[in-house]
Amino acid sequence: MVYDRVIPRDHFLMRLDEVIPWQRFTDKLVKYYRGGAKEGRPPYDPALLLKMLLVAYLYNLSERQVEEVANFNLPVKCFLGLAADELAPDHSTLTAFKSRLVENGRLGAFEKLLTEIISIAREKGIRFGSIQVLDSVHTVADVNVEKDKRRQGKEGKPPRDANAKWGVKGSRRLEDEGGRVVEQKEYFYGYKAHVSLNAESGMITSLVHTPGNIYDGHELPTLLEKDLAQRLPVSIVTADRAYDDSDNHELLFSKGIHSAIRLHAYRIQKKDPNKDVWLQLQQSASYQHGLAERYKIERKFGEAKQQHGLRRCRYVGIVRYAIQSFLTAMALNLKRMVLLLTGVPFRGRARALA
Repeated sequence: MVYDRVIPRDHFLMRLDEVIPWQRFTDKLVKYYRGGAKEGRPPYDPALLLKMLLVAYLYNLSERQVEEVANFNLPVKCFLGLAADELAPDHSTLTAFKSRLVENGRLGAFEKLLTEIISIAREKGIRFGSIQVLDSVHTVADVNVEKDKRRQGKEGKPPRDANAKWGVKGSRRLEDEGGRVVEQKEYFYGYKAHVSLNAESGMITSLVHTPGNIYDGHELPTLLEKDLAQRLPVSIVTADRAYDDSDNHELLFSKGIHSAIRLHAYRIQKKDPNKDVWLQLQQSASYQHGLAERYKIERKFGEAKQQHGLRRCRYVGIVRYAIQSFLTAMALNLKRMVLLLTGVPFRGRARALA
């Protein structure tokens, strides 16, 4: 076969094609077609369309760009299962495919794809440890905020993105005119993806999507429920102070899970009966062990933003943002799987698609 003669076997996409049983995705996706695809086969294998979307998110390409790459880049054509002279589906087919999944399965269709990747990883022998790291990543809406304000004020038009909201992305310490150090909050306009990451495997196991103004701690119960539904061996949950809510600590305790949520300073400064409880938690081995793993999710978010375009929304609306973050999470997980199972690292767009 021509591909075997010109594409190195250790090319990332070749190893990805070997590692994943793509037929399983065909079987899962055909049910979203009319009559479960029993009333005639879809014009394209849905696994092919999923692969094209994953190439787009792996290499931070638009759907128009991935159509072009799929037509002229040999490793991509081989990964997609196309003959060297065969044209790829056009970008409008990818848009229709995503719409079909949302119309017939809501966002649950994308969530099932993510959990299927986790299932395959576990079947292949990738170990998922007992520590889950929780945090949220913020993504700026695809909106020119100042221009949008003028449109709303002068023209009476609705917001370009009605779902996006202002939220706090962090804070920084500044020195005021009097020489005092003050904390200044930094804001963003857009969305949050609330993420649970398995510390040992380095893979994202569950996601929740909200507007930017939603408090992080509210999403812990949902993320935990999704992880436990996958029968992950969770015994420690770690997160930053945004999750330090008594209800969250109590929920973890009720399920026999150790809390390694970083505590607010006031927890151990208050003179109340619970002070000793918080001090004991803070000094426990599970608390210290959990906090030591938190850097992994921050590193993962940096990777998602810098290499895969999660810094800014590709589209308008929370449903489209959710699709973007699900596909980004799948791309990150597939990179991790290939590295763990084959030792082949992912090479960025410039090197892989040159």
